[in-house]
Amino acid sequence: MLKVRRLNKSFGDTKVLKDISFEIESGEVCVLLGKSGAGKTTILRCINGLEEFDNGEIIVDNCIIKDKNHIAKYRDKIGMVFQNFNLFPHMSVLENIVAAPVNVLKIPREEAIKKAKDILKIVDLEDKIDAYPFELSGGQKQRVAIARACALTPKVLCFDEPTSALDVESIEKVSSIIKDLRSNGMAILIITHDIGFANTISDKIININEGIITE
Repeated sequence: MLKVRRLNKSFGDTKVLKDISFEIESGEVCVLLGKSGAGKTTILRCINGLEEFDNGEIIVDNCIIKDKNHIAKYRDKIGMVFQNFNLFPHMSVLENIVAAPVNVLKIPREEAIKKAKDILKIVDLEDKIDAYPFELSGGQKQRVAIARACALTPKVLCFDEPTSALDVESIEKVSSIIKDLRSNGMAILIITHDIGFANTISDKIININEGIITE
């Protein structure tokens, strides 16, 4: 479902990604491990089109992405859950979830609302549909962010440090949701420093050091 081939990226004279190649199948969870500055987040940003890469290929669902023009065309195939959630503070939980399907994918609002309600059942937040982000705990915000990403029905879902600010109970809930998504055939890529979480959730672990896959 996701193939990264000989991906290279530099910032000025500093080469931060050096011929990175890996694959993730449908229904597989892959975790990127490495110390700060190893290049993990840059890989995620390149896959999501938030950062341009110098050369190489990213292939999602057999669609080849070589530059930012390609990523714009296939962006709906890739979902992203950010470390700090990035929820819109002035929107309710429901509006946060339906905004992109309605405004970007042009899905009819009633259809988007129905799908949002179904997703909120999956993440166990039906009772928070009208709540605003300031009324939610960190774990609840994380689950809303997951619901928002899933509303676009991506083929690949990326997580940036999904457990960094969560308590044990919230981590267990997020782990359960990720396992459900995997069982439904989604390819999942996770950046984390939590080795215990990585061992629990992953099918594949990739260690990165100074922009190179070491294991």
